[in-house]
Order: sequence, then C-alpha cells, then structure tokens
Amino acid sequence: MLTNELKKGDRVQLRNGWMATVMDNGRGNIRVCEVEGFYTEMGSVYAHDIEFAHTPLGIIRVEHTPKQMKFREQVEALF
Repeated sequence: MLTNELKKGDRVQLRNGWMATVMDNGRGNIRVCEVEGFYTEMGSVYAHDIEFAHTPLGIIRVEHTPKQMKFREQVEALF
C-alpha cells in the first residue's frame, strides 16, 4: 500500500511507534493526522514517517514513492 492510497479515517503507525488517524484525503509529502503521542493532537505528518497501516486484513507495511524517499533524505540531512 502506498501512502497516497491512505484515506481519511485510516489508522497508521508512525516510525516512532505512535499511532495516528489520517484526517485528510491528500497526496504528497505531508498528511494531516491526529497523533496519539504524549498528548493527542492534530497536525501535519511527513508521509515518509508513516510505517504501517492497520486495515481489516491486518497490518500492512506502507510503501513510499521515490520522491518521498528523496524528501526523507533531505530532511534527515538537516539534522
């Protein structure tokens, strides 16, 4: 499953282990999610930080586009 196939209401797991609910039907490098971390809050999440999608069929690893992977490398180079 690609990150662009995620729809509003889909449950996902982020790279840091936190759970989130997708709140938009967007595409690209940034998605809006309600993240359940130290606090529950809604905001922008980089698509390359989404690791797994929880579906009725089970947990599926999310695939990233080459453009998203390139963006991930650029973001990680900043730190």
